[in-house]
Amino acid sequence: MTDSPGAEERPPHRLTVRSVLRSLASTTALVALYYVLPFDHGSAARAVVILTLGLLTLLALVVFQVRSIIRSRYPGLRAVQALATSVPLFLLLFAATYVAMSAASDRNFSEPLTRTDALYFTITVFATVGFGDITAKTEAARLLVSGQMIANLVVLGLGVRVIVSAVNRGRQKKPTDADAAEHGGT
Repeated sequence: MTDSPGAEERPPHRLTVRSVLRSLASTTALVALYYVLPFDHGSAARAVVILTLGLLTLLALVVFQVRSIIRSRYPGLRAVQALATSVPLFLLLFAATYVAMSAASDRNFSEPLTRTDALYFTITVFATVGFGDITAKTEAARLLVSGQMIANLVVLGLGVRVIVSAVNRGRQKKPTDADAAEHGGT
């Protein structure tokens, strides 16, 4: 352990492995839910409700995660876990909304979207690749995709900054033994 301010001791190997497994499990669970939840039957209004509720849930999750990062004995490790849940959830929310919109009207996109197609489209928009093989055709779909593009910038800019700031705050704070026990050491 180092005594210099802002230095984080290296987490034990078992905690790192547990963190990676927890991250993989949460991402796998989110993807599994995406493929089984019945959001592909409904209207465009239902799609917007799904997205709105999902984004509010994501915001609450991020607030919880930032607090957990600050309190964690290993804030860097906890931040990786937070990102491994938050980013997939963000992407899956938009993918689910695109599936619902495609189910509501096959005119919304250049082709009917399966769940895999919607996830692929969401990731290409997020990565700013935009191959052009799937495109938004209606105004509603274009507005939603534009909203995702703006949200992408917020997630990449502000979101990363908030996580990094939480890690820095967590590293400046020396956790007590009670903190470490309460948060499982991560």
